Parts: sequence; structure tokens; C-alpha cells
Amino acid sequence: MTLGEILSGVGLKEPLARELAGIPIQGLDYDSRRVAAGFVFFAFPGSRQDGRKFAADALARGAAAIVSESAAPEGFPAPWIEAAHGRRALALAARNFYGAPDERLALTGITGTNGKTTTGFLIDAVMRAAGHTTALIGTIEYHLAQRVLPAVNTTPESLDLMRIFADLERAGGSAAAMEVSSHGLALGRVYGLHFHTAVFTNLTRDHLDFHETMENYFAAKQMLFQGAGAPPPPWAVLNRDDEFARRIKLYPRTQVLWYGLGPEANLRARHISSGFQGLKFEAQYGKRRFAVESPLIGKMNVYNILAACGAGLSYAIDSETIARGIASLAAVPGRFERVDEGQPFTVVVDYAHTDDALRNAIAVARGLNPKRVITLFGCGGDRDRSKRPLMGQAAAEGSDLVVLTSDNPRGEEPLAIMNDALVGIRRKDVAHIVEPDRAAAIARALNAAREGDIVILAGKGHETYQVLKDRTIPFDDRAVAREVLRGYGYHKS
Repeated sequence: MTLGEILSGVGLKEPLARELAGIPIQGLDYDSRRVAAGFVFFAFPGSRQDGRKFAADALARGAAAIVSESAAPEGFPAPWIEAAHGRRALALAARNFYGAPDERLALTGITGTNGKTTTGFLIDAVMRAAGHTTALIGTIEYHLAQRVLPAVNTTPESLDLMRIFADLERAGGSAAAMEVSSHGLALGRVYGLHFHTAVFTNLTRDHLDFHETMENYFAAKQMLFQGAGAPPPPWAVLNRDDEFARRIKLYPRTQVLWYGLGPEANLRARHISSGFQGLKFEAQYGKRRFAVESPLIGKMNVYNILAACGAGLSYAIDSETIARGIASLAAVPGRFERVDEGQPFTVVVDYAHTDDALRNAIAVARGLNPKRVITLFGCGGDRDRSKRPLMGQAAAEGSDLVVLTSDNPRGEEPLAIMNDALVGIRRKDVAHIVEPDRAAAIARALNAAREGDIVILAGKGHETYQVLKDRTIPFDDRAVAREVLRGYGYHKS
């Protein structure tokens, strides 16, 4: 493939010279360490590094040309091609290089603040029940046919997405579901992708360290429904009970499926039964009604299941197959995931790291009629400080005991982060423990639990690490809780 073919349709600042257009290209990358002879290297600004710094390294490894939204360093001894937007240029070039596999896949994008991961797992289960070989891309991990790959970002760079889609096609795959983060949309990681169905879960306060305002955050999410460099998705599956979903501007040709619990939704859940064993309800879509059963727990998962049902309906999958797919998903790692060592109280690990998600997790616990709810949580460092007291207040409002600890402090002092959250906790008269060592905090929370209580270990969910100022250490709430419980003499037979 020639450089001209790869950069066809890419927004270049100047037309490509004829002699450059004919250069044969063997590959493309944005990481100079992966560049080989005949590659195009895309040098765009990152959150921590400017890719231009690595252009010389890419050239030494055999790069045939550099594409960047910035001017070339003086005297750079290789073709330097300027694009209007570096990440968008990479996205379009990657589609050209891999032959636009997204156009041939049943591609579903899920965006929103809470519920994206679980909804993605559910949609993947529905598509597999319908006979598809699938890919699943999201926060926890990436699935590619029968392989599980580590997740670097919730939404990978466009080039990595195209590689996954091309590999999926080679494996005989036909459907992919992916979480589409606000960062991924704003930075152009999904620019030009052809989505068949776009799903919106909800919007609550998060990522304001990046977006600055809720309106900017919402505007980034809305890009998924406007096409983001591609035609708008033919289908939109929207949460009718969320005020931001009702504000999304849709194109006239987009078919809309509204899901929710209220009468204005055209896909509704009726006769909901919820308990430790999971959920049961009747899904009603127009005149169609079908029974849904799921091992997942709580009202928040009713919404996630309805979203997955809506996605399935957008692909004309029959009700029986949708229900079978929903029932097949036993659990999602780190999403209200139980830790059972035979103790007489319930321990769950949940990824809740916003005030709304924390309220939802506590509400699920309350719905199971425990004697008490004990909530352990922390707040991430180098992130939106303004949500910390809100999380503290959310934990205090719904819990009988709050254990405040450290999460991923990153470059901040853990005690300073915790003091921000403590402001919110003290707005309510609730018993609380402050313990910056997360392992010790988990031990104190479990030691305080009595028969019939529910202990929520919130914030890190599926994560198996903790990010400190100077290093990243192994840390898994689930493993720590098991070790503590066994140390207290419990052991599941």
C-alpha cells in the first residue's frame, strides 16, 4: 500500500507531493518502539509526552515518513507531513490501511458515566447467543474471539482498534461491542468509526479534571450520536430516565429505542424481582413481552440489561435469544462482585468511583435488606477534587459505617485526598473510620462486620494494582478481602 493510499481523505495541511504519494508503506504506528522499516510514524501530543520527541527514534528504526499536527524540527532529515489533527489523521489512515473492517462488523458503542462495562459484557453475551464471534473492548479487558487481552485504555487508540477489528475478521468474527469513553471521543480515538448502534447509559459528575464542565463532558459524549467523522449510527439506544439522554441531538434518520422504567420508555421492565440470586422481570417492547432472568443484582443492572436488550433489538435479534444471552452472563469482574469465604455477612467489591455510582451500589445493598451497610471507599489522586466531598456525602447518607481510605493517590498525598472526602462525610452524623492504608482499612471494615451486614469495598473493583506517587504496587481488593477473612478464621468449604 502506498503512502498516498494510506493518507487518502486524511486532513493534510498541504497536498501530498507526487513523489511522496508513491512510497510503499509496510505499517503505521504512534509508538516509536514498534516502528519498523517502511512504517509511517504518527507523532501527536500525548497527556505526558509529545510524540515529536520520538520522531528521530522512529526514523532510526526505519520510518519512511512522519505525520504530525505540528511543524517539523528544523533540519529533520525525512519526509514530515503536517495534518490538521494528529489523532484524527491516525484514525483515518488506520481505516485505510486495514480496509475499514468497522464497516463490515456489527459495531456497538456504549457511552455514559456508569454502567458501560456491564452493559458491554451483556451486549457481547447477547451477540454470542445470536451466533456471532465477537470482540469486547472496555475498562476491564479486551476480548477477541476466544482470546483475552489486557486493557490499556477503556477506549484504545484508533490504530489499536483497527488492528483488533482486522484480527476479529480474520478469526471469522462479525460483531464488536466497545465502551466509548469521553476521553476517547474528545481525543479522536474513535474518529471515523462506523457504529451501527450507539448506547447511552447515564451522565453524572466525572472527569471534570479533563473536561472542566459538565456541558463539555456531555458534548464529548454526544459526539458518538453525531458520527464523529463518520455517518451517524443508524440506531440509538437511550435511557429515557436520564435527563442528559433526553437532551441528545439525533439525526432524523437515526432510529431511537428508549429504555427505562417509566411509561415514556418504549422498552420497559415490569414486575421486577430482585434478590441475592439475581434479577427477574418482564421486558415489554411495544406489543412484545418476554421474561428476563439474570444472576446480576440490583436496580442499576435492570437498566444495564434493558440497554443490552435494546441493542439486541436494534440488530433484529429475537426475544428468546436476547433472554438467553442475558441469562448466560454470570458476573462482571469488580461490579458488585461477591467475596465469599463462608462468613456470616456479605462482602462485595465494586468499581464505584463517583458519588452517583456509590449511591447506586449502596442502594443495591439496601435493597437486599441487610442489618447494616458498611462502605469503604477512597478517591483517586490527580483527578477532579470537587467530587471528593460529594463521594463522602454519598457514602455517609446511605451507610451505617463509613471507612475512608486511600484509592490510587498517584502524585498527591493520601491524607490530603482523604481530608477532601472527609468534608462530605462530616455533613452527616455517621460513624466513620479513617485509615489511609487500604489493606488495613479493609481489615478494619471486615472486623466491624456482623452477621447480616453487607460490606462494600468501593472504588477499585477489578483493578489489581494501586498507583502511588513513586511506584505502582500489586493490590486487589478481592484478594486482600479473602486473605483477611481467612485470617479471621473463615474458609469456604
